[in-house]
Formats: sequence, structure tokens, C-alpha cells
Amino acid sequence: MSSAPTAQPDREREGEPRPPSDSSTQNALQAAGRLGAGPRAYGARGQELAPALPARDRTSVRHGAGRRVAIAAGLSLMPLLFLAGVGCAGLERVTGRWWELRRDSSGQAPDPATTREAVIQVYAARAVGWRGVLAVHTWIALKPSGASAYTRYEVVGWGVDRGAPAIRVNRMGPDNHWFGSRPDLLVDRRGEGVDELIAEVEAAVKAYPYPASYRTWPGPNSNTFTAYVGRAVPGLRLGLPPTAIGKDYLPGAALAGISPSGTGLQLSLFGLAGLLVGWEDGLELNLLGLTVGLDIRHPALKLPAVGRLGMR
Repeated sequence: MSSAPTAQPDREREGEPRPPSDSSTQNALQAAGRLGAGPRAYGARGQELAPALPARDRTSVRHGAGRRVAIAAGLSLMPLLFLAGVGCAGLERVTGRWWELRRDSSGQAPDPATTREAVIQVYAARAVGWRGVLAVHTWIALKPSGASAYTRYEVVGWGVDRGAPAIRVNRMGPDNHWFGSRPDLLVDRRGEGVDELIAEVEAAVKAYPYPASYRTWPGPNSNTFTAYVGRAVPGLRLGLPPTAIGKDYLPGAALAGISPSGTGLQLSLFGLAGLLVGWEDGLELNLLGLTVGLDIRHPALKLPAVGRLGMR
């Protein structure tokens, strides 16, 4: 049984446009939404599937997914890079009782009893505690011709706030492990002309402008001291690693100076930001004391915390 149609006023005859019905409006919007969306797709049971994206949009999606994968891969590799630079022993030095770890000789300094020639060596080892995650501690050891023992110079912060001097002499042997960390040998000069370099190094140690000051970051610290000596004695050709935080702290708040190796130039803003270019140093960018860069002479990538990745 059907109902009779309801009479509607004749709007067209009165000159008033007829409003579209809800169904016609919905159909128009759906048609407009399908413009440029490609052919409609249907499943096996006749249901309409989501419209396919244009090729340009599909490319953007792929690129976005690729970037996310690259970022995730980089973040997942950071722990591996850190372990490559610090080693598992480094984790023990951060979380364990580092003051009980080994401090004996690493066997890298020649025996003065059998070595008559003059020797200068510069070492770097991972700092103790949490500092070792990012930074190294550096020092200088030297022996004039015919001397029966080495003299070791370094800057240490322990006790400075209670009146102890920052420059310490012969706290350990020339090449000893630094609380569990085996040191890397950065400079090894022997023989002819080294006695003259030793005299220059000792003069630079006496002229160091912060003999009673220490600040872990951005300096002056142990690496500020070693870099200062390197600049004062360019004959050492001292190339400090990117993990030597504090090396870019220039004395007297200077904004420019020669690089620690004496073979380049650097700009520095209180050790917090700067740029360094040198034959021995390579190219380095410093931001908040953390260094990234490239070593051109001995191809390597320089990274914060990790250090060098490449040729030695």
C-alpha cells in the first residue's frame, strides 16, 4: 500500500530556486572528492576500496618512510659506535669503582735505563667517571738525553678548589693506565733536536696562564693545558683527538689563534663554539665543546664521544 505524494509549492514557477536535496548534495561532494583521485577500485565482493594515491603522493610517502628508517637506524647504531670508541671497559669505569682500577704502566714509554736519547711523548686516555663517556684526559711526558727518569706534566682538577695546584708533576709514570683506561700515544719524538723541544715545553709549562684554576667544561682543564703547550711548541705537531674537550678554550678569551698542532688556525668563542682548520688537525666544528670533523691527512671521521673513525 503506497502513500499519496505530499504536495510541494511550485518554487520554480514563483522564481525562487529549489534547494538541493540532502542526497543530491552528498552525491555532489563525493563526485568532487573523486576528482583527480584516479579510478575507483572495488573488492571481490563489490565493496569500494580506498582510492589510490597519485604517483606524486606515493613518492612523498616513500621518502618520508625512508627518512624515518634512516633516523631509526642511526639512533640504533649510536650505542655500537660508542662501544667502539669507549669499549666495554669504559662502561665499567663509568658505573663501577673506577678508583680501584689499574694504574700500572702500559709499556709504551721506552725504558730510560736503556734509552739514552731524549724523548717527548703525549698521551690521551678516557677520563674517569661520567666524564669518560665524552672526553679524554691528556698529559705530557719527557726525558732529556741521558736522564734516568721521565717527568710527567698534567692538569688535574681534584683539590684545586681547596688550594692545590692545577699542574701536577709525576703523579704517575709516563705511560700508566688512567684508572683502567689504556692511553693512546699521540706524540712520540725521540733523538736529535728533541732536547731543544723539551726546553720549549718546560718554558710553556711555566707560562701556562691557569696554574691554579680548573673547570671541567668548557675549560681550562687538562686538555686546555696540553693544547696550550702544543701551540707554544709547534715543533711537537700535536694533533689532539675530538674527544679532548677543552682544547679549544683559548687563553685570555681570545677569539682566534693557531691550532694545537701549530699547522692551522682556529676561531673559538670561549671554547663553546668554533671552527678549526689545520694540516695535522683536519677540519673541525665545535659546538658546546663537542667536535665533529674530518681528518684529511689520515682519512677519518671525527665524532663526539666516539672519537676518530678511520685511519690512525
